[in-house]
Amino acid sequence: MADPCWVKMYPKGVPANIDPDKYRSIVQVFHEACDRFSTRPCFSNMGVTLSFGEVDELSGAFAAFLRTDLGLVKGDRIALQMPNILQYPVALFGALRAGLVVVNTNPLYTHREMEYQFRDSGIKAVVILANFALNLQEVLPGLRQNPGLQHVMVTQLGDLFPTAKRMLVNAAVRYIKKMVSAYDLPDAIDFRDALARGRRHGPLPDVEVAGQDVAFLQYTGGTTGVSKGAVLTHRNVVANMEQASAWMASRLNQGEEVILTPLPLYHIFSLTVNCLLFMKFGAENVLITNPRDYKAFVALLKSQPFTVMTVVSTLLNALMNHPD
Repeated sequence: MADPCWVKMYPKGVPANIDPDKYRSIVQVFHEACDRFSTRPCFSNMGVTLSFGEVDELSGAFAAFLRTDLGLVKGDRIALQMPNILQYPVALFGALRAGLVVVNTNPLYTHREMEYQFRDSGIKAVVILANFALNLQEVLPGLRQNPGLQHVMVTQLGDLFPTAKRMLVNAAVRYIKKMVSAYDLPDAIDFRDALARGRRHGPLPDVEVAGQDVAFLQYTGGTTGVSKGAVLTHRNVVANMEQASAWMASRLNQGEEVILTPLPLYHIFSLTVNCLLFMKFGAENVLITNPRDYKAFVALLKSQPFTVMTVVSTLLNALMNHPD
């Protein structure tokens, strides 16, 4: 049977079909990338870099903590409420390796928006950047019912930085920039402590997941009403990764690409393309924590060599109209 006419419109080398069952899960894609590119840079932020091997080790420790210390089981929901920082991919891949369902949450949500999404998704755990913990404090009592949200993990901006830089960055955020409002979450677990506790259990085998298992409850923007949780299975996301890979493979070099990542990883575009797809190519994601700080962003563009940048039109327009 001849290919349909629209296939002839594809660029040379782009296949007409993809195999959504090429990988049984996102976790399999992750492990394949870590095995192939273990010493390559994987994620960078503020001059600190984690290799693929380091992300593998850290996410494994976090997965062990979630399963052994917190007792979370396959299918439980965990919210991630962070901007683009190194802790995000560690927590993400750790949660997926533990068989959990990831609920991405916009850090800029009001406490009412946060409460709605957390209640609607039925999360049992959350990892939140300290900058936004006060909002969680306000809604936590109502979320700890039937049985609701049971585990809170708080991370500081520089938690995965080397000791000296971590202390400097965290102190600057707390005291100089006044970016963290005082909060009271007495039962919260420090993210670094969670990793340390997970390491004590040694490497654990990942929880077995398959294509039909749910990977994400990815909430919509709410432009047509209340934000809704779209159910995404591992097979859904792998299929999307394979589609994008089919289009982009001929333009990307294995183990050589440096991707500038200003779009938030908790949004589906950056999540699928930057955080997940570029793993297959051994690419380094340079994470931009606050792309709205255009002066700092433009300075980074001048100093950081990169081969690819993902943008949306509003961000590109802002950059094109910036005097620098």
